[in-house]
This record gives sequence, C-alpha cells and structure tokens, in this order.
Amino acid sequence: MYVLHDWKRLQMSYQKPPATDWRVWLFLAGRGTGKTRSGAEWIRAQVKAGASRVALVAPTLSDAREVMIEGESGLANIGHGPERPHYHSSRRRLEWPCGAIGHVFSAEDPDSLRGPQFDCAWADEFCAWAYPQATLSNLRLGLRLGSDPRLVVTTTPRPTKALLDLMQQDGVTVSRAKTHQNKAFLAESFMQTMMDIYEGTSVGRQELEGEILLQDDNALFTHALFEANRLAKAPPLDKIIVAIDPPASMGVRADACGLIVVGRLRSGGTDMAYVLHDGTVQGLGPEGWAGRAISLWEAWDADYLLAEINQGGEMVKSVLMAVGAQAVVKTVYASKSKRARAEPVAALYQQGKVKHVGTFGPLEDELCNLSEISRSRKSPDRADALIWAITELLLKPRPHPRVRTLG
Repeated sequence: MYVLHDWKRLQMSYQKPPATDWRVWLFLAGRGTGKTRSGAEWIRAQVKAGASRVALVAPTLSDAREVMIEGESGLANIGHGPERPHYHSSRRRLEWPCGAIGHVFSAEDPDSLRGPQFDCAWADEFCAWAYPQATLSNLRLGLRLGSDPRLVVTTTPRPTKALLDLMQQDGVTVSRAKTHQNKAFLAESFMQTMMDIYEGTSVGRQELEGEILLQDDNALFTHALFEANRLAKAPPLDKIIVAIDPPASMGVRADACGLIVVGRLRSGGTDMAYVLHDGTVQGLGPEGWAGRAISLWEAWDADYLLAEINQGGEMVKSVLMAVGAQAVVKTVYASKSKRARAEPVAALYQQGKVKHVGTFGPLEDELCNLSEISRSRKSPDRADALIWAITELLLKPRPHPRVRTLG
C-alpha cells in the first residue's frame, strides 16, 4: 500500500509543477488525466513544507467536498494515515495534524473570499465556475502570506473569456495533458468507450485531448453566449417541464436519453426560459429512463413531461404513462432538421431570453458542436431535449383569449 502514496514514484512528468518561476500553475487536462491528484499532491507538499493557511475553491461546496477532499484522489485520501487531514463540514475547514488549515470556498459566492488570507491555494474546474473573474480576483488578493504564495488551477478547458484572459496574464504557466497519457491508471473499457463516442469530434478534442476550441464562426451557440446568460439562482417560475429525447436503442453504447428540466417566467408580456437541470442518462432500457423522467417530474414539481416520439412513436408515451400514471405527458414530432429547429432557439439566447441556472458542461458542449455531432452520426440527446423544451415554452403561440358575451 505504501507505493500508492509515494507520489514521487507514481506521478507522470506532466503532473509535476513547472520548473520555471510561476505565480499561477494552470493545468489544462482532459478527463482522467489525474489533474485532481496533481492539485491535491501539490497542496500536500506545501503543507509539509510549512504552509499553514490553504484555500480550496471549487464550482460548489459539494464539489469541493466530493472531489477535492473526499474523492479517491482528494486530500483526505492521499498520503500516510497519520498525515491526513480531517474535514469539519460544519465549519468548512480541513485540518491537518500538523496544525495547517484548509478553508473551503464555492465559486458561487465570490464575496466569501473577501478578508481571509492564505499561503497557497488550489482552484479546481475553473471553467465550470459561476463567477470566475470575481472569484479568482478575490482569491488572488488573499494570497499574501508566507514568502512565496502561489496558486494551482486545475480544469478541463473550455473557451471561456475568464480562462483565455488568465492564460495571458504575467506569472501564469500553462501545462497540458491528454487522457491517453494516463491510460495505465484507467479502465480499458472506459478508454474504449470514450474513443468510440468522442474520437475525432470537437467534444473529444476538448474533453479528452484538453484542447481549447475557439468557436466556429458558423456555430449557432458559443460558450461565450452561455457565459453571458448564466445565473446562480432562478426567480420564481410559473411553469416547469421535463423534456425527453428518448434513445432509439439500448445498451452501454446506445444513445443517451436526453432529460432536461426547463422553467418559464412570464412577466410584463415577456417570456423568459431558465435551464434548471440536466438529468440525461445512458445505458438504461425504456422503464429505466422513463423512471428517471418521472423522478425529475416529481422532484421539480413539473407541470408535464414533453417527449419526442420520432423514435418509438406511441410506445414512448405508453411507457411513461405506465411508469408514472399520474404524470401528464405531451408529445412532439420532428418534421424539420436539427439545425432548422435550433436556429430560433439560438436567436432567443442571443436576445438574452434563455438563462442557464448553473453550468451544464456536456449540454453546452453539445449545443456548440451540433453540426459536427450530426455529421458524426452521434445523437445530440441533451441538445435535442433542450431545444424541444425552449420551443415549447417560448416559441409556441400563446392561446387566444376567450371572448365572452355578457347579458
């Protein structure tokens, strides 16, 4: 077991901090490259070297706990037992036996970083932060203890303005890694599945190769568009639906079942849509994905389920009704191409009428790469479900008011 915690023997060359002088180490890497372990091991090394105040920042507090601290490669699970820290969730503090303290923060609350000061910091999944500029600014202003306060940023890259700006700043050194470089520590079935689904696509270049893909000028959706329409919290809504894009087949390599929860607020003659949740699942049979859809309908107190029936026809509605007899089910049928259906929805985003409540990486990636995914014959299940939902909530004509004759 000792060798599992001997990071000097285990680490790959790309997981080592840069040899050059740096204030910020920006580690851009694909899925499964060990970037979480790299960030955690760097923090462990700083604590052993005497750092006493550490900042840990994640997209949410839950992410910080489940990935940075208690994940398989998190701080609470690396190093020898007597050296490992203990997490006090009520105080959001990680305490090492040596006396060092790690303070946990969420990028949903940038102001929580005002005031505290640190020797070092680790920021995880920077591209998924709700308020990246404000959070990063407050974090860096707090790095003012010790003789050499530094920051490590680990993230799967996306072409966000915050990331592109950070890469251009003085004192920032960038490292890159690809998923296949760490294949010795990954399940063979995982690697094969990822290659089957994403090899040769833009999504694969980003998620597996760790590339930053600037958007095609002809793309209907861009990551910048989502950043401009992102919120941390939705207002009270007058309608919520669960949109379903059912798979045409079953099995682990089958298309996913797109499950997207979207709400609407009608105010002053203007309709706004709010993307609330992506519950997409893969590898489940009809009863499995139908059960998930019903669970979302119940959890979000949705008005009804909206299901595409191009694949499966009335069977789709029948399965949903059988699994959740109380649910109201509406159906839609695609008579236009995917791009034709997506164009008016993209226009609504450009008008600021669709907001994302949080970050939905896989969904946003699919929307940005609709054309390429279609050419590769992969089904953009998340994107399809979202487009159906926005079309239903914002593009369907309003019912005409009834005219009653009195007397």
